[in-house]
Amino acid sequence: MRPAPTILHLDMDAFFAAAEQAAKPSLRGKPVVVGGLGPRGVVSTASYEARRFGVHSAMPMAQARRLAPNAAYLVPRFAVYRTISEQVMELLGRLSPLVEPLSLDEAFVDLEAGGSADDTASALAAGERLRKDIRAVTGLSGSVGLAGSKMLAKIGSDQAKPDGLVLIEPGTERELLGPMPVRILPGVGPATGEHLRRAGMTTVAHLAEAGEDELVRLLGKAHGASLYRMARGDDDRPVVSERDAKSVSVEDTFDVDLHDRARVRTEVERLADRCVERLRAAGRSGRTVVLKVRRYDFSTLTRSDTLRGPTDDPGVVREAAARLLESVDTTGGVRLLGVGVTGLADFTQEDLFAQAAADELAASLQEPGTEEASAEAADVEQGVTGGVVATGGPTAAEDEVGQPLPPAPDSGGAPPAEVSVAPEERRFPAGHDVRHAEFGAGWVQGSGLRRVTVRFEEPGSAPGRVRTFWVDDPDLELSEPLPLVPTVADEAADRAAGQSSWPARRPKSRWES
Repeated sequence: MRPAPTILHLDMDAFFAAAEQAAKPSLRGKPVVVGGLGPRGVVSTASYEARRFGVHSAMPMAQARRLAPNAAYLVPRFAVYRTISEQVMELLGRLSPLVEPLSLDEAFVDLEAGGSADDTASALAAGERLRKDIRAVTGLSGSVGLAGSKMLAKIGSDQAKPDGLVLIEPGTERELLGPMPVRILPGVGPATGEHLRRAGMTTVAHLAEAGEDELVRLLGKAHGASLYRMARGDDDRPVVSERDAKSVSVEDTFDVDLHDRARVRTEVERLADRCVERLRAAGRSGRTVVLKVRRYDFSTLTRSDTLRGPTDDPGVVREAAARLLESVDTTGGVRLLGVGVTGLADFTQEDLFAQAAADELAASLQEPGTEEASAEAADVEQGVTGGVVATGGPTAAEDEVGQPLPPAPDSGGAPPAEVSVAPEERRFPAGHDVRHAEFGAGWVQGSGLRRVTVRFEEPGSAPGRVRTFWVDDPDLELSEPLPLVPTVADEAADRAAGQSSWPARRPKSRWES
């Protein structure tokens, strides 16, 4: 425990929802819910206006819709949130080299290590300056807690919400913590909280009075001893700037249970590929492949397979995940699948069997003589297996941008028999940014029945008007998000061009033609 409140905890306020409200003027002051919009979607973040109706994070989206039927329900835009998070983390980095991010919107900062504060007055000044800087750079608000330990700084930021600052003076910890519920302490979840409640302990003061021996008897040596120290306000955990990830994983919940075994395997292979993409993006490899299956009755099974060495080969991870799936009974239906890799390392060890098989195939394809070998080599070269294009590139009936080519001129012979395939309908997720050739920037308010409804407004503008288009309107395209706070360069470019990205005249209403 430090003698001065030089540990800062920042928590952005209703981060995802606040970012959407800042980007969409018509949603400011109104209930906004961000999360998965499918039948089995879950709330990621709810604005403070939505929380008044009882909506909160991790709630099933169907329940949220019942509680707040008139709220705006939006799909997350993680690229936007990551950009804002990077701006906030840059501001934290100016305060100290010791910044410990916990998520996109939350972090600890050691002010003393950066020379930003060494007593109560300087810590308070640093906290207030940070809040102002965040507002100026992002247009959003964050709550700040200042204390002599990480636990108390986190409690301070919780008490400061929304858009406030709470400083907890060292020496007042036990008085502050005493009446608080046990769930306020790190490591006390629903199960531990219920166990303590049955033992007659519902407040932090009860834990301190019970003593270390009693808590060790109830919870075990490590957990009991740690909880006793926390209850007394003793927390000497340092701020750690780099936290090694222990695993990389991806998972999907399906709107309808999967019953077809082949479809389940396909989804597992797709998840394995996505997992490897994340693994490679982090510059890591892994030794153990983990499969997670949640069945129709909500029972969850996990299976793991430890390889001979770390790998980031998508083929190896796919194969391991498929092997694990063989040991799982999916006949009743599957509602969730996940693939992960643990035992991370900074190097890879090539899978010898996969490499040997690839060398053997390459050697066989290079042998002259057989037409079959030549045909197989051509298929491998073009990414075709069984007549299905395996790559993401255009087919023979498409140009390089994926648009259908016009029919070939009539050569006089009978045209070949072909199956007409309708083009895939464009998707416009709710809340995502679009730009119209005539009406400018806007965002998707809703879509369906081959129509998309757009509200034309942008950060800093007045609430905009609404217009509905056909989903295949060539003048309407998904676009990159606009910054919540225009930069100096953006404003200078607009002045030089003598225009704004906001349309000069109002768009037609949805009923005008």
